[in-house]
Amino acid sequence: MVRLPLTPAEVERGQRLGALLRRARGERSMLLTALDAGVSPETLRKIESGRIATPAFPTIAAIADVLGLSLDAVWSEINKSDDDAEFTRADHTVAERLAS
Repeated sequence: MVRLPLTPAEVERGQRLGALLRRARGERSMLLTALDAGVSPETLRKIESGRIATPAFPTIAAIADVLGLSLDAVWSEINKSDDDAEFTRADHTVAERLAS
């Protein structure tokens, strides 16, 4: 199976996810957080650093649960810029169609 390269938006979303998890983890150790979530510390480190920009849903759900984050809050936080960009693209598309 060939994996398509990540888009710049996916990379940025992964970086926002990593930053959110680091903030939520605070002073709690990465090792303890990873073990409590049932993931390897290396996986958590890669997610927090943005190297795994599109982690599996169960992985994020487990980490969010350990950190006391709701999945709605995680989704909202990591998609802030994407939503704005999507609306901007849609607005431009509609404006272009109306102009022609």
